[in-house]
Amino acid sequence: MMGQGSDRVTRLLDEAEGALHEGRAAEAESLCREALGDAPRSVQAHFLLGESLRDQERFEEAEGLYRFVVLNAPDHSDAWGALSHTLVEQLRWDEARKACNRCLREDPMHPDGAFVRGVLRERRGDFAGAQRDFLRAWRSDPEGYPLPIPLTDVAVDDVVTECLELLHPTLREYLANVPIILEEVPSEELLRQYDPPAGPTQILGYFSGHSLMERSLHDPWSILPSAIVLFRRNLERMAQNRHQLIEELRITLFHEVGHFLGLDEDDLEERGLD
Repeated sequence: MMGQGSDRVTRLLDEAEGALHEGRAAEAESLCREALGDAPRSVQAHFLLGESLRDQERFEEAEGLYRFVVLNAPDHSDAWGALSHTLVEQLRWDEARKACNRCLREDPMHPDGAFVRGVLRERRGDFAGAQRDFLRAWRSDPEGYPLPIPLTDVAVDDVVTECLELLHPTLREYLANVPIILEEVPSEELLRQYDPPAGPTQILGYFSGHSLMERSLHDPWSILPSAIVLFRRNLERMAQNRHQLIEELRITLFHEVGHFLGLDEDDLEERGLD
């Protein structure tokens, strides 16, 4: 009977791995929970369940599972790397740094650990160090961590000019008073404006201020200057080639222009600008 139970757990976890590989995270979650019913102390079942929850962006739940794994298997570099990822998504920088350093101590070329350390270095302004880490992640997992495509100021100016020329002259006139600013990464203050907080690599652009629909002569605050902010580093990692990068920049810019016009996220999704 013990052998049959072990075989069943192995089969369930193999199926869970296959489901994860094919992007079926909810199915993988169900399979892992079934396996844990038979083997509640299984390190592999905890790890794969964590992976399925991470793929569903349920980072707090995934964190607890990864902590179980590293407590019971301290040399599990994959769990340390995944833990560092969940922590950085929760903006817990110091804990993420410790986890990714432990991951890289166990496996100096681990892609998760290298990527997270690169993200943390970006936030400190160490862009050269971040690039070295992203290169290390790419060498270990080129499909999962493609190298960022450099986005120059000139390229941004060209795309902005092109996009503005496609707008109605009246809209261009309104936008003439809205600066388009290029920043490297979003601030922690901005990330925490979302509920739950946005991950540091997720936000590509941001509209700051009141939309045209919200402006009123009776509310002097509503006519304060607005701005569209684009985040270079996040845009760079969103594409695998230059054409995709420019297209992502164009969509992001139109997305934020949509917010300036008063469109909400549902309106933008209907227009293919989500």
